[in-house]
Amino acid sequence: MGRWDLDHFFTTIEELVLCHSPSGVETEVNHYIQQWLDNIGVDHWQDEADNIVIKIPGETSEGAIAVTAHKDEIGALVKGIEADGRLQVSRLGGSYPWVYGEGVVDLLGDRETIPGILSFGSRHVSHESPQKLQQEGKAVSWETAWVETKLATSTLVQAGIRPGTRMVVGKHRKRPFRLGSHIASYTLDNKASVAILLGLAEQIKHPPVDVYLVASAKEEVGAVGALFFSQRQKLSRLIALEICPLSKEYPIADGPRPVLFSQDSYGLYDEGLNQEILAAGSAVGVSLQQAVVSQFGSDASIAMKFGHVPRGACLSFPTQNTHGYEIADLGAIANCLKVLTQYLNHGTQHQ
Repeated sequence: MGRWDLDHFFTTIEELVLCHSPSGVETEVNHYIQQWLDNIGVDHWQDEADNIVIKIPGETSEGAIAVTAHKDEIGALVKGIEADGRLQVSRLGGSYPWVYGEGVVDLLGDRETIPGILSFGSRHVSHESPQKLQQEGKAVSWETAWVETKLATSTLVQAGIRPGTRMVVGKHRKRPFRLGSHIASYTLDNKASVAILLGLAEQIKHPPVDVYLVASAKEEVGAVGALFFSQRQKLSRLIALEICPLSKEYPIADGPRPVLFSQDSYGLYDEGLNQEILAAGSAVGVSLQQAVVSQFGSDASIAMKFGHVPRGACLSFPTQNTHGYEIADLGAIANCLKVLTQYLNHGTQHQ
């Protein structure tokens, strides 16, 4: 894999995680990705849906294949501003306030980023206070949480804080932590997959067919970017890079073995394409796991459901605490790169 060892993956993922990119406000991570691609000299552009698209020409344009990794992250939206600088917020994507806990968040205003404190209320209270219910087994919800800024409304307005402003976890809370061969961090979904995509941009040189590597936009709110791209670009296959939730209900082991999905909430993945990817893994000595998951969708399964691509697959790495403070084995992330490098360089002939 050349320079893409575990240390390099950790450093790259850390840099990506620290680029805020809530769905629809992805400029910060866009700049990072574009600078990276400029430095390695590959053909890339930003389309009208805010996708960053890399094209690696093949021997033929027939049977073109796309690999996507979404660059957006979940968070919250400002819903209302109260007179004392308190902000009401609602969910953006599959986020839950109890996952973040009380602490510093960043509010991405139109003109300035403002810090705030995600708050649930004091504990030393009786049933006269609504947050008492949160101490008795009921999880805190966005409706009962808020953000304290301690700023005047005029100051917030001047910074461009308004209904629709994105809220994300503060950067100093997002910095990844190393646990041996594992990385722990918010937004590994899907910054770790973007790191794999950047690795592919370096390592795919002369594929049999045209390859499009797509850092897709607004996946967490309906795979908007991937649907836009796959509607306009004729593809024979689309492979999504993703996380795989580790849970007792799924027979998936933590560790360096990536996971192929057979089915998720949007439908079946293509069995023939899965077999091709399994063969590519075998060729490079990587044994893949397979899973059927629920409450999950990817760029590939959603694009298949809407008839944009005939064949789709989702290659993922096992992850604990998905949509929270996630933990994943760097070896599994690196092996996703290894398998797809083999597949795209040697196994993409149209069948």
